[in-house]
Amino acid sequence: MTLDAIPQKTRALVVSVETSGNGGLRLMEMGIIPGASLHVVKSAPLGDPIEISLRGSHLAVRRAEARAIHVMLCEE
Repeated sequence: MTLDAIPQKTRALVVSVETSGNGGLRLMEMGIIPGASLHVVKSAPLGDPIEISLRGSHLAVRRAEARAIHVMLCEE
């Protein structure tokens, strides 16, 4: 499952990040690395970007970038 497909207020664990091109590397530099726990805070009114919370920081990620982030849902 990719990050763009999970609903708001859902916690997930990053499984992998597709690093083709500069986009994937930039995501990993921001801390979105395999094993990181994050949750989707909300989406913009038109659905793009997605706000996520990761290690105490809030990041805005475009849906196209979120498709490169493979996650596994966490049980709460």
